[in-house]
This record gives sequence, structure tokens and C-alpha cells, in this order.
Amino acid sequence: MPRPLRVAIVGAGPAGIYAADALLKSEVAAEPGVSIDLFERMPAPFGLIRYGVAPDHPRIKGIITALHQVLDKPQIRLFGNVDYPTDICLDDLRAFYDAVIFSTGATADRELSIPGVELDGSYGAADFVSWYDGHPDVPRTWPLEADKVAVLGVGNVALDVARILAKTADELLPTEIPPNVHDGLRANKALEVHVFGRRGPAQAKFSPLELRELDHSPNIEVIVDPEDIDYDEGSIETRRGNKQADMVAKTLENWAIRDVGDRPHKLFLHFFESPTEILGEDGKVVGLRTERTALDGTGNVKGTGEFKDWDTTAIYRAVGYLSDKLPKLPWDIDSGTVPDEGGRVIQESGEHLQSTYVTGWIRRGPVGLIGHTKGDANETVSNLLADYAGGRLHEPATPAPEAVDTFLAERNVRYTTWDGWYRLDAAEKALGEPQGRERVKLVEREDMLRASGS
Repeated sequence: MPRPLRVAIVGAGPAGIYAADALLKSEVAAEPGVSIDLFERMPAPFGLIRYGVAPDHPRIKGIITALHQVLDKPQIRLFGNVDYPTDICLDDLRAFYDAVIFSTGATADRELSIPGVELDGSYGAADFVSWYDGHPDVPRTWPLEADKVAVLGVGNVALDVARILAKTADELLPTEIPPNVHDGLRANKALEVHVFGRRGPAQAKFSPLELRELDHSPNIEVIVDPEDIDYDEGSIETRRGNKQADMVAKTLENWAIRDVGDRPHKLFLHFFESPTEILGEDGKVVGLRTERTALDGTGNVKGTGEFKDWDTTAIYRAVGYLSDKLPKLPWDIDSGTVPDEGGRVIQESGEHLQSTYVTGWIRRGPVGLIGHTKGDANETVSNLLADYAGGRLHEPATPAPEAVDTFLAERNVRYTTWDGWYRLDAAEKALGEPQGRERVKLVEREDMLRASGS
């Protein structure tokens, strides 16, 4: 009787879990069966949902419910707190599995090449997100001394950063934020938050719902300059062909024509302002210089030669994420991705690296919403199964599931399990219950391991 297809998935965020789900829904899952192990470097699963989504977005965090249903399946095992390649490397995985899917995300900030980025007070948005989301591997405190703050970028991460900076700590208290984050935000002195984009309203990458949420806070006055509402032929075409872009533009138009209210915290959305330099004195940020841009007819912009200095003493760069290079895999340094064809990892020779696949951000870069990773996973799994059917996968030396447990035990790797997640989940909910909160997130890795029973 043939044994089940053994697949390792490195990364237990949405991309990896969607890949597991696609495997479970395949014909192979029925006969001869599939056996899937997910490896996650954090003690808890869910990746971006837990450590990349702002805590005041319970709607997005609700995706965890669907991911839970996948991980509950008996064909799946979770190995948390296991780092690739420190605890287990590609050669190790090949010994245990027919195929390996890498679904690691993006945790670093993409570089912004302007003078002054190294100054004290210039921060990467990814680092700030990790702090307010209670990531165990970042500092427990964050400097929030600036009363005027700039956020560079017009995507959803920029909106999240701006909103967290503009809200009060008590507004966020009903969420899962840990005590150190609440204490840090209570000390936040920001009264003005300025968001800068170099192009116009039609080119903003905000989601309509995320944008409108800015205006729901009783403490945030969202302000748009009417002079920033401008469209050329290319912008009009974008609005006609993209419903979301049109909805974003309409929201911004409505904000631009209304009277400015009296909510205490001001959040300015600036368009046609291209950051050219972060200004500093004595090694610290004292301002931002931008160049006014103008539309060129195609939806792109050109500089006008008109510069303006903005009085801000903290700057957050939300210009995109970058994935970490994975050892033993080919790498495209420009895109920060693993080269692939349909999810098959492609070597410099142009040949498929046998039995090795990618999905999610490590495959296509940190773009799109969480739901977009589902189609990505389906394509990757479809090609993996085609290789299996065609006899193109390698034969692992020790495919028995218990061989992995033995290997990790011999390496003294302290790993968490899916049952351990249930225990951690219960512990966090117990912390929140006395305060009437759904949960309070545990931050320290040791506390997470202990709560997981590891």
C-alpha cells in the first residue's frame, strides 16, 4: 500500500496554511493521502495576521477562524518555534519529505534612498508594526516623543501606522495590545500626523474600507488639502477601470471639501509631495523636505522644482516590506523573492530545484491583500501535485512522521504544537477576561512557550 505524500511547509502564516488547505482538497488527499508538517519560527502560528495586522482590525483577524479549521485537520502537524535554517535546513527537510513549500513572509523594511534615513527619529514602519503587535524579537519600548510625525507612503501599512500614532492609548485598550504597548502609547505626544504620497489620489494604494476607518475615531480629524485633488487622463482611466481606486478618490474628495472639525488629533493626507531628504541636526530628525510633483498625463508624476520643509521630528518609512533571503535557495536581490515558475523554484541554470516550491510573499513580493495568497497557493500546489503524478519528486530517506520528532528532540529544539496553540490561546483569553477584553497578547517568547506547554 503506497504511503501518504509527505509535504513540509516552511511558514505557518496565511500563505502556508492556504497551501496546506489546497493539498487537503486535492484528489491525492483521498488516495494515497497527504501528511503535512508546518514549520514556523514563532511559537504561535498565523504569521502576518498575528504580527502584521494592526490590533484595531478585528475584521481581518477574523480570518484566523478559517485558518483554524484547516489546522484542525488530522493530516496536519504544527512545529512552532522552529527556525529555518538554524533548527532545520533544506537538506534535513529533504530527508523527511517528498516536497518542501516555502511560504515565509516579509519582515524587513524596503530601503528608501534619500539623505537622512539613518538619523535618530527615522524609523522603518515594519519595526513599529512589530512593536505594537507584540512581536517577541523586538524591543519592548518605543520612543514616542514627537508631537509632529511624518509617515511616508500611501499603502495600508502607512494607514495603520498613522492611525495607531493618531489614536489615543485608551481607544486601543479594548484590543489585544499587551501592557507594554498600551503604556508606550499612553506616553505618545503626537498631535499631528502627516502622511505623504508622491502621486495623486487616484494612485493611492489604500483599501477603501481601511481609508474610511481613519475617520471613525472620535479623536482623529482627517484633513485633505483641496489643491491635492487633481486628475489627469491617466488618473481618470485608472478610476474608470478600478472600482477601489474610484472609491478611494471619492472619499478623499469628500474630505477635501468639508470644514475642518475640532477633534484633538490632526491627521493630514498629503499628495503630490515626494520626499527628497530627511533633515537633521546633531544626528536627530528635525524635519522632512519634499518636492512638489505634478501629473504628466499618464498617471505618473514629474518634479516641479518646488521644495518645502516640514516641521516633523519623527519619520516612519512605509514604502514596502522586503523578505529575508532563504539559505540554499536562489535569490532575486532586486525583488527580494525566490525565482519561480508557477511556484516551482527555478535555479540560475533555468532548471526546477527538485521538490522545492514557493508561495506567498517570498514568491511574488509583499503585495496584495491576504486573500490574494489563496490563488497563489492553489497554483503552487497544483504544480507540486503534477510533479508528484509525473514521478518528478525525490524519494525521502526517512518519510515516517515520527522521524521529525526524533530529529528535533536530538537537536534539543523546544518546539510548540497545534495543541500548544490552543493552550496559548486560552492563556491569552484568560489574561483579557478580567478587563472585559477578548485577549491580551503574550509578548515574551519564554512566556509563550510556557503557556504552550513546551
